[in-house]
Amino acid sequence: MSYPWLVADIGGTNARFGIVTGRGAQPEAVAVLNVAERQGLADAVAAYLADHAGGVRPAAACLAIAGPVKGDTYRLTNAGWAGSVKELDIPQVELLNDFEALAISLPHLAGDDLTPLGGPAPTAGMVKAVLGPGTGLGVAGLVPAGAGWVPVPGEGGHVSIPCVTDLEFEIVRALRADGLPYVDAEHLLSGSGLPRLYRGLSLVRGIGAGRKTASEIVSSDDALSLETVEVFLALLGGFAGNVALTLGARGGVYLGGGVLPRIVDRVKDSEFRARFEQTGPALIDYLSSIATSLIVAEQPALTGCAAWLTQRTSNVELV
Repeated sequence: MSYPWLVADIGGTNARFGIVTGRGAQPEAVAVLNVAERQGLADAVAAYLADHAGGVRPAAACLAIAGPVKGDTYRLTNAGWAGSVKELDIPQVELLNDFEALAISLPHLAGDDLTPLGGPAPTAGMVKAVLGPGTGLGVAGLVPAGAGWVPVPGEGGHVSIPCVTDLEFEIVRALRADGLPYVDAEHLLSGSGLPRLYRGLSLVRGIGAGRKTASEIVSSDDALSLETVEVFLALLGGFAGNVALTLGARGGVYLGGGVLPRIVDRVKDSEFRARFEQTGPALIDYLSSIATSLIVAEQPALTGCAAWLTQRTSNVELV
């Protein structure tokens, strides 16, 4: 199939686009559009191609969507976009869940693309997992299949929140009493969840705190904001450990999403790794042997989309 290809990572807040001009090439002409400022996917694609890609007509596209996809249809979980990619008028369009695309990128990340967060080097040829807080909380796996890999998408961010400490249980009880009947992981472990966690902690501490955005919380040095981030990272460690156990991710657990790259040092200094390894005595050694890494590459989902198109158009396994 001819080039260029359109690749995109469509989240609840931002839509990232790029153009791939040849086999093995990195996405170029990368641009970020605000989802709230566009009427839908077709409008955003048209705006990107006209304003940032010189009006090119893609021969194929791969779009990573922050929400469930089925066939040619999609629905953003945390925004109003939904529909079919047939409206794009591109000859071949592949749809992926956003964390499915991130999973496909994992074999292509190395060196400065990753920040180690504990554990030994990843075991080659074993199942990998990726998870992370953006607007929502994404989860996916990557399973070895012969000489290649198969991505496993899912909606793991909507499992129950993994409370362990008395404080965490008190926060959940406070939020339930405040009008949130069911607290899942995404409700607290996401960009939209950080303000909710801040609210819950303020109720437990009896502090009449005003509302803050996720960006304000991670950049503030007041006691409540600092404690909110500490609780957030501890809970995320427990959640990541659960994902590792569920998938048997001995090839490594990778953290993505838009929140963590802004607070790399705080992640490294937090309870994340300790809580990741915290489980029953029979499996402590299992989790301690699994590497955890933070993805700090600029646009890894776009890399994953390009790799997926390469596989689909050449009928070879993703390696």
